[in-house]
Amino acid sequence: MVGVGPGDPELLTLKAVRILEKCPSWLAPAAKIGGDSTALTIVGGAVSSEGKDILVHHFPMKKVHSGTAPDPEIQQAWDKAAEWVYDQLKQGLDVALPTLGDPAIYCTGFYVYQTLLRIHPDAKVEIVPGISAIGATAAAAKMSLCLGDEELLVIPAVFENQRLRETLQQFRSLVFMKVYKSMDRIVPILKEMDLLANAVLVECTSMGEERVHHDVEGALGRKLHYFSTLIVRK
Repeated sequence: MVGVGPGDPELLTLKAVRILEKCPSWLAPAAKIGGDSTALTIVGGAVSSEGKDILVHHFPMKKVHSGTAPDPEIQQAWDKAAEWVYDQLKQGLDVALPTLGDPAIYCTGFYVYQTLLRIHPDAKVEIVPGISAIGATAAAAKMSLCLGDEELLVIPAVFENQRLRETLQQFRSLVFMKVYKSMDRIVPILKEMDLLANAVLVECTSMGEERVHHDVEGALGRKLHYFSTLIVRK
């Protein structure tokens, strides 16, 4: 599993490039059936896919709740991906699974990894870290995430309003992921808590259409890109 960073091919690590070049088979995640793989597009800016056996595999964009069995459609996607990977391994072929950002942070690839080891415990897996969208977003906003003894919280924006209020009260530095559908809920909470001036919204971090919004109130009523992240620093 190879983290390929948030969007800019120049943010691939040297190790990621080396392993992608070496592996003859790639498993590339796609959000839509028959759609393109964003991770594969990023890789294409730095590594040639010529001669590679590439499976662009659809993973349903449905919520996965910790401690709860996933939707059967999601589990089926994980199972099929894991079986394809193991079939390649049995043929003596190494497989790379390029994944957005860093594999340790909200990554579909980790479910494939866990499924593979459950089905085939003898499979050998290496995880290559990548530059996270969190760090790249802070760089785009030209701000630190935490300094000194400050805590940093990373939280999905899908939580209900009271939980968002509680975390904003408790922590000095927060990163809200997946805010593209939640800004109409979050902005009024920030305004209520007098935190609008402390927030920065970044769309498409490190991609060609990157946009940095210091006036997050302007996001109200707007259709945001799926790759949107909000930082709040008190």
